[in-house]
Amino acid sequence: MLFQHRSFFASLFLTRLGDQILLFLVPLVVFQITGSVSWSGLAFFFETLPRYIAFPLSGILCDRYPAYRLLRISQVLRALACAVGIGCQMAFGGVWWLIALSAVSGVLTTQGLMAREAILPRAFTANRFETVASYTQLADQLGTVLGPLVAAFCLQIWPWEGIVVLAAGLFVLADIASFLWSGKTDPSLIMPPVAHASWGGSLSLALKRIWSIPGLMRPIVLAASVNLIIGVTLATSAAMVTGLQGQSEATYALLQTAGALATIIVLLITAHVTLRLNTLGLVGYAAICAGAFVTSFGTSPLFYAFGFVLITGFDKMFNVYVRTLRKTLIPLEDFGKTTGMIVCFNNLSQPLAGLLVTLFAVGDDARGVILALALVMAFVGAAVLLATRKRPEDVTSAN
Repeated sequence: MLFQHRSFFASLFLTRLGDQILLFLVPLVVFQITGSVSWSGLAFFFETLPRYIAFPLSGILCDRYPAYRLLRISQVLRALACAVGIGCQMAFGGVWWLIALSAVSGVLTTQGLMAREAILPRAFTANRFETVASYTQLADQLGTVLGPLVAAFCLQIWPWEGIVVLAAGLFVLADIASFLWSGKTDPSLIMPPVAHASWGGSLSLALKRIWSIPGLMRPIVLAASVNLIIGVTLATSAAMVTGLQGQSEATYALLQTAGALATIIVLLITAHVTLRLNTLGLVGYAAICAGAFVTSFGTSPLFYAFGFVLITGFDKMFNVYVRTLRKTLIPLEDFGKTTGMIVCFNNLSQPLAGLLVTLFAVGDDARGVILALALVMAFVGAAVLLATRKRPEDVTSAN
């Protein structure tokens, strides 16, 4: 049944591949130029903060305009942003153009992700949502697998500007795949939704939904703590591997690939093995927390790699849990605005992690920051688990 949507999944793969190439380049190029993990953390902060702030407004747009149209617009504008960024770099010079175009591309990626989230519960009603979400994540992870490899290989023969041109081409191909998708004719995707509330009213309604829907606040808190670990890992892994551990860029790319391959295996299990929703969340959260503690003692490349694989491998399992819970609890007419606000709250901890690295990391060593955030994650998880045991009725509706 999902085979007929292969063009849709292909567009997700190509989009993720281009986005992952840009995410790979920024901390690595900045670290190569400055030799400081603090500067890498600051670059990560400026690169990621705009994309997460944009989620609430992107969610409102998905409740006001056809999701399919928004998806395609985001892909075309990302290609244009890459072209403009390269033009400005050639005219004025400086690595900050790479950070700026990645930030702009990140905002457009946010709009594309929200459009995708609006499409899934409408166009895939005949399928088990955990399976749909898992295959969506698989398309993402295939892009994540190839992104570091492609970027690392191309860095050997091209300057980083040439790799950005490649990313622009991938965004164009993603838009072509979206155009070829058979599901684009679904009336719910091409007809504009009826919007009654103002922008301020939509934001207020989203906050009301988050506060009033039973069982929705706790996964938001859990996801925010997970994203602290994801953020600190993304911000420091390049410096930890190529700096503290003295490994090559190719080794760093292989580490990224190993994490993505682990994620594919975990998602295949998630797609084909029926587990209670809360079990998915608990297993994913515990594995990420364990991986954070391992990487905080990661002077050994193999030891660090084990923790890194745990974090990246189980992040998407936890993501399936959160996305399925949102789809179960949030009314469809308010799905975009509410989900956008939730994802913003969930992910603001990622740039915060980058800022903490900037403030407290020492040279190319961020182990102390990683350990502190791992302790925060463990404390949050224990507190939520204790609260859930006291009031289990809040989460039974999600099973």
